[in-house]
Amino acid sequence: MSFLDAQAINSILFLQRQAASLLLYRSVLSGPPGVAFIDLLEALRRWDADGLSYLEAYGRWFKALAATNHSWQDYLIGQILRDDNPFTQSAQRGELASLPPALVAAAGQDLQALQSIYECSGAELSCLVQEAAQLPLAPVAWYCDRISASFLSDVEEKAIASLQDLENWADALSDLAAYYQEFGTGIFAEYRALRWQSGQLVGIPHPDSVRLNELVGYEFQQDALVKNTEFLLAGYPALHVLLYGSRGSGKSSLVKGLLNEYANRHLRLIEVAKSDLKDLSIIVEQLRDVTQKFIIFVDDLSFEEDDDTFKALKVVLEGNVTARPKNVVVYATTNRRHLIREFFKDRPTPSDEEVHGWDTVQEKLSFSDRFGLTLTFEPADQKTYLTIVRHLAAQAGIAIGPEDLEYRALQWATRHNGRSGRTARQFVDFLRAELAILD
Repeated sequence: MSFLDAQAINSILFLQRQAASLLLYRSVLSGPPGVAFIDLLEALRRWDADGLSYLEAYGRWFKALAATNHSWQDYLIGQILRDDNPFTQSAQRGELASLPPALVAAAGQDLQALQSIYECSGAELSCLVQEAAQLPLAPVAWYCDRISASFLSDVEEKAIASLQDLENWADALSDLAAYYQEFGTGIFAEYRALRWQSGQLVGIPHPDSVRLNELVGYEFQQDALVKNTEFLLAGYPALHVLLYGSRGSGKSSLVKGLLNEYANRHLRLIEVAKSDLKDLSIIVEQLRDVTQKFIIFVDDLSFEEDDDTFKALKVVLEGNVTARPKNVVVYATTNRRHLIREFFKDRPTPSDEEVHGWDTVQEKLSFSDRFGLTLTFEPADQKTYLTIVRHLAAQAGIAIGPEDLEYRALQWATRHNGRSGRTARQFVDFLRAELAILD
């Protein structure tokens, strides 16, 4: 049985009404901490519940919030900044003054409701559970130090400060609209790398950390790809790019390095498997008119003889009746120059039933020409291989003589996978661990 007084019950009912009144920002409370918060309020409101019900509900909320490593207040603000709803979607595409008044009014009302929920602290909830269950001591209140904002941009800091400091959160609409215009909403605001999986975009929490300054030996190719990416980020037409060359030459690493170089300029990388290319048009339409710029990354691209998925990629590369989004390019890597494997038996003979058989062959062979820019990565010679090794060794802080380093690097290449950027990375990683253990 609950031992809460009338004032406490009224406070809980007020919070429940505030949560139920949300029109646009409902998904702010749809994550595990939000759901657990609503369940805890419901448990506390019930006069006939027992002490175990209160403690179990509080425990679920505590655990869900602890998993985020954020305070309740910081968690809510993060959810508001990333929420994907009709207001945030419209705000990122146009000025606040141009939005429908009803949409703006609803957003302001929601923010006021969320402000009331924000002001309900973990310590307050702990005291309510103690009182309701008549516990001698209050359960541990969840607390987490505020994350340093030193890495935030001015726009981010202003939006967060508005929500933290204003007496009425409805007055933060203009700052929030500016935030949504610059950073977008939803999954694209939360993740910089994503993949298409089971018919939807899924965030990649820990993308490859390779950086452009770690990659040497193919400076011309890197400069060309960086320049094309700069065009994309600046809003100019950028070319689709095919990175062709030998295995281990750093093609994939170069594309991933772009993300780490330009994520702070709103570049996003979307990994699409060859088997999912049939969905490419669907993916591209989801990216249209979004604030961020996107590289659709297809690694190790090739097609078999009877593979029709290349037609889906062809539509995106060449376009159709629908205009191509200016914020999307395709970067693909391959070990095959013509992408589609051809056999002598594929070539037409005078007895072929298809009159224009050579047209079909040429369409397959010229498919790679649909990319506006093809960058070729030749196999690394000894000089290039050793240059890469020296560069990586210097970055790793490996202090051995240059002659010894080169000798061991060449021995490694002979015994393992030959000369390539990948082999150089494997050698340096092994050598660094070996030296660390010996020390």
